[in-house]
Formats: sequence, structure tokens, C-alpha cells
Amino acid sequence: MSPRIPQLRAAGLSIAALTASLSAAPPQAQFTTQSELVVLHVRVTDRGGSYATGLMAESFRVLEEGRRQDVRFFESTDAPITVGLIIDSSGSMRTVRDRVIAAATEFVESSNSEDEIFALVFNDVVRPVLKGPEPFTGDAGRLRTALADVFVPEGRTALYDAIAEGLAYGGPGTHDRRALVVLSDGGDNGSAMSFRDVMAEVQSSNAIIYTVALADPFDLDTDPKRLSRFAETSGGKAFEPKDVAGVHQAFQQIARDIRHSYTIGYEPNRTDRRAGFRRITVEARAPDGRRLSVRTRTGYLAQAPIRRSE
Repeated sequence: MSPRIPQLRAAGLSIAALTASLSAAPPQAQFTTQSELVVLHVRVTDRGGSYATGLMAESFRVLEEGRRQDVRFFESTDAPITVGLIIDSSGSMRTVRDRVIAAATEFVESSNSEDEIFALVFNDVVRPVLKGPEPFTGDAGRLRTALADVFVPEGRTALYDAIAEGLAYGGPGTHDRRALVVLSDGGDNGSAMSFRDVMAEVQSSNAIIYTVALADPFDLDTDPKRLSRFAETSGGKAFEPKDVAGVHQAFQQIARDIRHSYTIGYEPNRTDRRAGFRRITVEARAPDGRRLSVRTRTGYLAQAPIRRSE
């Protein structure tokens, strides 16, 4: 297996590589030289929609703001992942509670046995599902029992707070690959954070977000299109099942999608070091030259150089 990707710092996009020092000079303001490692989780399919497996690093072309980048890290194995299930437990979920618990349980059963899985439920507030000193599990039975204890549908919907908490909660996980699976109707009437705030956090994270919008067409608060923007920005996928039976199918498709992922890392080849959003394009071709369909995140928020005083 390839060496582990270096642990990304809180922003999820870069690691400090070197610290500038001037040992012979008098104390003065200094800057750290910073080597950014941008990590992309890439799904590739052919014209028929089947996963394109067995590709090598040279099969990919990575562009940042239109400029070709050199791939420094490549992994094509089914590496373990830290996954968070972010489940709406507001009053609108009352009639589908048991089916959602069953779908979440089957998702764990379909995952890699070495995956770290956590779950959060949210209504007016966000609550962890797994109690005690072990916040992650790969045990479907443990997750099912814990969900049954805390999943009590009532109250309003703090969707944005839940996504932000999910990104932070997965931080202590030991796996380099991260994903969130968000089940909700897309509406939000209880968060302290705004849509814009959370979108900035998504852009600053290397986590993939999958969304499952179980929307009531008669509920004016539902907003599945806004929910899908989190998925599209992160390189994940949005699902809009027509009924609760479709939730099971969506969770199974997500489990398969996670298993068929390439991981690509590069250090940006650019002279502009200012903070801001950097747009990414990834292209892939089959060994016979055919162009393949690629899904990954649309870009990332670059960090400003770190300044420190001595």
C-alpha cells in the first residue's frame, strides 16, 4: 500500500512543510514557507456509467486555474475511510424513523471492515450517536442500537450546524480519506450558522459529502437543491429518492461509490500565494485514449501564508 497521506491541518487543504529561520539575524518578523498538499478524491466512469478501474497516475491530468499540476501522490486501492452519517431527526422524520435506522445499519454492513464510522443526529441541536470513549465504530449492531436510543424525531432542523459539526467531528479519525453522508430534506430553520458559512467550510475541507434529500413536496421549508450544492462542491453526489425505500438504494450506491475512488495529491504549481478559491479540473483517459467522466471537488480555499513575529 502507498504511504499514508500526511495529516492535513485544520483547514483540510495544506500542511506546514518548512519553517523559515534566520539564526544569525536579529529578531524580526518572519514568514513560514508553506508547502500545500491538495488532496482530491476522484471517481471515474465510462460512457455506460460503470466505474473505470485499474487506471494509473499517468491516466490523469490535473489543472488548477487552467495550469497543469504535477501529481505527487496517487492511490487506487480501496483504502479505509472515516465516514460520518449525519441524520435529520426533526419532526418531519417521524414516519420514516425505523426505515432510516435500517438503511444506516445496512450501509455499515456494506462498508470496508476497517472503516471508522460515526453518526450525528440533529433537530434543534446536534447530538453524537455513539457515547463513551469510542466515537467511531465498524460494528453495524452497535450503531443500530445507539441510533434507536437517540433518534427521536421532534423539533426544528439545524442542518447547517450539523454539517459543520460533522466536518469537525471526523477530524480525530485516523484515516486520510473522509466522507459525510447527510440525510435530510434540505431545509434549515434552526441553525446558528448560515449556508454561506458552511459552504466555506466545505470548500476548506477534503471531505466528500453525499446528500440524500428525503423531501416532502408539501413542506415549504424543504430545499433539496441547496442540499445538493454541498455534494457537488465537495465532489460527492446528491440523491433525491421519491420515498423512504429509495433511501436504502441511495445508501447502498454511496457505499459502492466510496469503494471506487482514486486519491490524487499535488502541490500547487503557482506563484500567486494569496488566499482565495482555486478552481480545479481533473481529466482522465482510458488506456486506449478514450476520455472518461470524472467527478471530484470543484476547487478549494487556498490559505494565506502564515506570518509570525519573534
